[in-house]
Amino acid sequence: MNHLWQFSPIPNIEESNFNKILEKFYNLGIAGLVRENTQNSLDGRLHSSNEPVVLTIKTGNIKKEFIPGIDEVKKRVSSLKGHNHYTKETIEHMKNKMNQDEVAYISFEDSNTRGLKGAKNGQSESKEDTWAIYAYNKGVHSEEEDEAIENSRGGSHGVGKIASNAASDLHLMYFANCDEEGNQHLGGTVQLIEHKYNEQSYRSSGYFTDIKYIDTNKTKFYPFENTFHEVFEKKTRGLKIIIPFLREQFNDEKEIIKSICDSFFISILEKKLVVIVNGKEISSETIKDYVFTEKYYNQNLEEMKHEFTPLYLETYLNQEPVPLKISNGVNDFTFNLYFRYDERIPKGRVAIVRTIGMKIEDKKIKNNANKPFNAVLVAGKNEDGYLKSLENESHTELAFDHIKDQQLQKNAKKFINNLSKEITKVIEESIKKNNPTDGLINTKDILYLVENQFKQDLASAMATVKINKGKSVVKVAIDPPKKKKKDKKSPGTGKPKNPDDEPKRIRKVKPKGDPSDEGEKKTRYSAHPDIVERLLIGEKEFVKFDFTSSKEISNEKSCNISLAVVDGMGAEYSNEFNVVDNYRCVIDRTTGKQCKIENNVIKDVEIDQGVAQLQLELNNSVNNALKFVYYIEV
Repeated sequence: MNHLWQFSPIPNIEESNFNKILEKFYNLGIAGLVRENTQNSLDGRLHSSNEPVVLTIKTGNIKKEFIPGIDEVKKRVSSLKGHNHYTKETIEHMKNKMNQDEVAYISFEDSNTRGLKGAKNGQSESKEDTWAIYAYNKGVHSEEEDEAIENSRGGSHGVGKIASNAASDLHLMYFANCDEEGNQHLGGTVQLIEHKYNEQSYRSSGYFTDIKYIDTNKTKFYPFENTFHEVFEKKTRGLKIIIPFLREQFNDEKEIIKSICDSFFISILEKKLVVIVNGKEISSETIKDYVFTEKYYNQNLEEMKHEFTPLYLETYLNQEPVPLKISNGVNDFTFNLYFRYDERIPKGRVAIVRTIGMKIEDKKIKNNANKPFNAVLVAGKNEDGYLKSLENESHTELAFDHIKDQQLQKNAKKFINNLSKEITKVIEESIKKNNPTDGLINTKDILYLVENQFKQDLASAMATVKINKGKSVVKVAIDPPKKKKKDKKSPGTGKPKNPDDEPKRIRKVKPKGDPSDEGEKKTRYSAHPDIVERLLIGEKEFVKFDFTSSKEISNEKSCNISLAVVDGMGAEYSNEFNVVDNYRCVIDRTTGKQCKIENNVIKDVEIDQGVAQLQLELNNSVNNALKFVYYIEV
């Protein structure tokens, strides 16, 4: 009997786990699947043509009997034995799914592409035969002879091919190819675990291919001519990926369309790519109809905290690019930066985009993640090769950990840090431009008075140690002794004054809506300036809250603290100051521990004998002249 699936025999089973890359791409979901296959289509574009690559994505159902070689796959799956909880669970899931009579599938078919070459040569070692590289070599991708073309390609690690297997409940995928001469072939792979079948042990990977014996000890794979069901047909030049037993969570047309727009909006706008999803065309003329509609994306700018494609598209279309030079310590690289500042934007992100038009990541710029800006950074041809070397294997982030050469890794780390520094300069310049300081109150004198008063209080509570030349140094005490309070007398009575008659030092205010406190009923107070002492020394800020005169708070064990900026007219701006962006850390001086910060609120500050104390480590960019009103939650 001539088998349709080929597994390489091995003497013994040594590896009992599924390929870890499967789980990685499974966790990336639809976005990872769409990204990998669309990038592969762009990599295969015809260099002699100015026409865009056209990628047709279809989802549907197919009867199991029309899937080539499915009976052999079922027998292999039935023979699998798990040796840990994960493999046992996965194998059981595969066995349950393979008994369906009709299964879901997804296909990715490209045109205006080259397709794979040399299929008739089968398992070949020639670099020219891209069929052999794609079909039979794991962890390898074919390389272009033209260095500029190779640098512009999305793939580099050679592991993306397995993304299609990860989308199948049986880890099963097929690829149909039509080459320049019109030759049509069908191949495929299935990713199992090392297993024993008919008393023989086999490797984990199976190939949908024919096999020919060269001599007694040597075999060679050759592809099947494509005479299979129409779902597996590919009659025009290019490649078609078919994934049967499509996982339910991957079968979502809306998310497929969004994934295309998220990762390839520039390719589409520049007419390098057209994608058709179940008859819906996404092109340079229609992409706005998808990105700027409520059906696919939230259109409320102030709520765009997780999906940024509408912002990127508007920034790219409406802003003029400015050159941005970034060094890795050895070479300088120049990018085009499309930058937009808008106070309504809740989260600042930068889309890092390769020449091919594929977005690598939504980059957070250090200490600027909550600044009101949006940007698109586009690489040129000279920069593309370097960015490509920094991509992680799933093409979702610039990184340096995977680089083995220590010097190159050091350069890469420097480049990524400089990238954040240069964009930070643009952000700060925009903030200054859009928030001029003219006309604001100068709080220098106020801070000076507070600082002097604080110093006097500290000095009276601490011993001074004399050193040479008459200089002195003050040693900070953790718990300075408290002054003994005298009973206050009511005028004309000689009796102690009722504490309830004292002027209140805090004022109850309306609770601030905070999703993190859902289920907690907290009372929120505005702290009177008299109970707050603030001291700025170098890069440190000390704030002391004296609640001893407040019956509402003095007996509490801890509190949450938030702050709002106050301008020269006394108006409050609760969203203008971000604690995380302006302070490296916040330390509770009573416990010596670092405070947790959630939704711009300093959490669980300890109150000791009615007093709470904070030590805040300032960032270089913080404005020391700002004036605050503090809110206490208990």
